[in-house]
Amino acid sequence: MGLSVDGIVAGGPQGGTEAGARDEDEAVRTWKVKSPHQVGTHIMGRVTYEQMAAHWPFNGPAEYADPMNNTPKVVFSKTLLKAEWKESRIARGDLTEEIARLRSEPGKDIMAHGGATFVQALSRRGLVDEYRLVIRPVALGSGMPLFKDLPVPLQLRLVDSKDFGDGTAIRVYEPIRSR
Repeated sequence: MGLSVDGIVAGGPQGGTEAGARDEDEAVRTWKVKSPHQVGTHIMGRVTYEQMAAHWPFNGPAEYADPMNNTPKVVFSKTLLKAEWKESRIARGDLTEEIARLRSEPGKDIMAHGGATFVQALSRRGLVDEYRLVIRPVALGSGMPLFKDLPVPLQLRLVDSKDFGDGTAIRVYEPIRSR
């Protein structure tokens, strides 16, 4: 998930974390390109699904587009009528139950893409096993935060950290689950 140094993932002036940020460091791009190849299912909310379905089949470099187009995708929506993007299906049930069903399927890990509201819902329910945060060197001052309306503080353990020449910081965290 890309976010600004002040924790904003969407909105803000001119749209989001890319606003005002410098060109992306090649090493950041390399790290980001590897991530979608490491998963067996992509999950997302309706708005992100519609944006990605309008983009990836027709645009973008192959190293990003191929895993996005060819990896199974599940869109969580109560209103989307059909999912026509290749390898896509709709989950309409309870979020926690649908995620449990996906986790029980054989295969590689699941990667959640935004939007912010979808990821916030996953976080509130304790359904995220790892947060991969790409922190861009820009402060937005307003917009959608990554975390909102958590029922209790979310304690995290840092499991990986990388800093890049363009000021981008990648932090990978795992939630600390209470026993």
